[in-house]
Amino acid sequence: MTKLELKNHPVWHDLTEIVENLDASSLVQEHLKLSDYKICGYWDEQDEYYEGIILPHTLVPSFVSSSIGVTDTKRFLELKFVLLASSHVVDSQPNTMDNFGTLVLIYDENLEFVDENWVIDVNFPTVQAKRA
Repeated sequence: MTKLELKNHPVWHDLTEIVENLDASSLVQEHLKLSDYKICGYWDEQDEYYEGIILPHTLVPSFVSSSIGVTDTKRFLELKFVLLASSHVVDSQPNTMDNFGTLVLIYDENLEFVDENWVIDVNFPTVQAKRA
């Protein structure tokens, strides 16, 4: 039986180089600007439906991880981010940044946007959530 090992395969070096040279934060910022910092039609973890969510414009995405997916016919890249924002503003200056959610952006092999997956704390003070 042949033992297959990928740990030294050049594909790992190539993928690492691609992810390291990718300006992931810019991808999130571009995505947020295109959506005007809004999420339309959101189901939370308690199966509550929200007609719309407005995210704080001061949010800071923090890159967490990347993964590559392969199916019979498709290959894709998933980029996961933690979303940080200030929960309070004192004297017009934000204080500490708190985690209020995650975002996964999915791109095809041509780095064209395919899908998104949000997990948002709808009770976070600077998030505006409107129930249906």
